[in-house]
Amino acid sequence: MIDVQAYAAMNATTPLTPFTCSRREVGRQDILIDIHYCGVCHSDVHQARDEWGGSLFPMVPGHEIVGRIEKVGASVKQFKVGHMVGVGCFVDSCRTCPACKKGLEQYCEGHLSFTYNGTERDGLTPTYGGYSTKIVVDQRYVVRIPKRLRPEEAAPLLCAGITTYSPLRHWRVGKKHRLAVVGLGGLGHMAIKIGAALGAQVTVLSHSDRKQADAKRLGAREFYATSQPDTFTTLAKRFDFILDTVSAPHDLDAYLELLKTDGTMILVGAPDKPAQLGAFPLILKRRRLVGSLIGGIKETQEMLDFCGKHKFGADVEVIPIQRINDAYDRLVRGDVRYRFVIDMASMK
Repeated sequence: MIDVQAYAAMNATTPLTPFTCSRREVGRQDILIDIHYCGVCHSDVHQARDEWGGSLFPMVPGHEIVGRIEKVGASVKQFKVGHMVGVGCFVDSCRTCPACKKGLEQYCEGHLSFTYNGTERDGLTPTYGGYSTKIVVDQRYVVRIPKRLRPEEAAPLLCAGITTYSPLRHWRVGKKHRLAVVGLGGLGHMAIKIGAALGAQVTVLSHSDRKQADAKRLGAREFYATSQPDTFTTLAKRFDFILDTVSAPHDLDAYLELLKTDGTMILVGAPDKPAQLGAFPLILKRRRLVGSLIGGIKETQEMLDFCGKHKFGADVEVIPIQRINDAYDRLVRGDVRYRFVIDMASMK
């Protein structure tokens, strides 16, 4: 086994602290990655604080990992030592179910091994994430980082980027479509960039107007504050698609009324409480309410290449690992524009 330095949540109520976790030795299909950067996702906070339930401790969070290959197994052909690569939200899957065979590993019907707070395919060995100096991953679950992307700006693409890219591509959002993005945070700011690059007319719906200038800079054509009482009347039946990135409880019925006939509202945010939903906003205009979860390995590589082609990554604030607990508190307050990324050199 390979012992590596990390930061872990030992339980749901105490701050993250230094920790030593073990990685398996590099097998024939494996890659050893020296981690340079790891993004901080809001789901890290939810799971480290057991806000969704079922958290496994000790927990090393982090599923937005970028680093350089240090060693490859004997059967690895498509990657070489020195390549800059990434690891996203999962590190293995059953590989045999219909979803895996279609390249939709995120919907694996067997055992999906999440990068942290999960187990390997044996169902017993815990997985530890990217708040660490090194990780060993099967080559099938590793992606290349395009040279046009700065590695620290590429890290959040492994979750925030693919979470927004996948549904926009699946529902073929593009030119002539009016797309509303609900929420301007880690997910929302990537949705604006990707939606605009796909040719959609992007409107941002945010609680207050304090991020209006940012929305326009990121590529939005319009901005509306949902705290204003006339916003929902003004925008009624306006949009072809709504991408909802908000992870706090909110009124889905009100947003559904902003869709045209046959419009689609896509949920990618994950509130911790069930939503209320009325039938009539859906029935009267044949609207759809759908959901989407990250993306498969092939699509994640496609997303990275797309962002590289258009020369944009995430807007980030790089921090040392020693500030992770402060970053969690700031993230909960919405005090980041728009993704914290840990410089793992701070741990070495």
